[in-house]
Amino acid sequence: MRAIVVYESLWGNTEKIAQAVGRGLDPIPSVDIVTSDAAPDSLDGYDLVVVGGPTHAFSMTRAATRDEAALHHSAPHNPARGIREWIEGLSPVTPPLRAVTFDTRVDSPRLPGSAAKAARHELRSLGFDVTTKPHSFRVHGYEGPLVDGELARAEEWARGIAGSLVQGVTHVA
Repeated sequence: MRAIVVYESLWGNTEKIAQAVGRGLDPIPSVDIVTSDAAPDSLDGYDLVVVGGPTHAFSMTRAATRDEAALHHSAPHNPARGIREWIEGLSPVTPPLRAVTFDTRVDSPRLPGSAAKAARHELRSLGFDVTTKPHSFRVHGYEGPLVDGELARAEEWARGIAGSLVQGVTHVA
């Protein structure tokens, strides 16, 4: 059994969540954690795909929102390819491959929109099994830090996903 966590991070908060998700997936024997820039174009051999990114302008980032974050808000990272572009480059999958999504978003004020929901929608259109609801993790302001307890929540969320995947494989065997 093999999983991949693909994330995009500008200030490092989404990266911290992705690492916590990776730790929570520990019941799965092989877990790769990669940035959207380094993510593979093919998901052959994976049983689970986890995709996460920051919510910008009510959705997944775009090149323009990443550039603005770097220029006007001093974001230390500006990926050339965010999760939006990575997903757009994927081919449809058959049979359906299980995928779950998460995002990071400003805690206050609570704004509408979600990168995780948008990513889930795009993955569904490519044939991914996205039955697990997207999950959001809260950040103080643009730069962070993460709201207290979010790393533990991310680990626990991922542990539940891994448990259901491992249990599903056990029942099939």
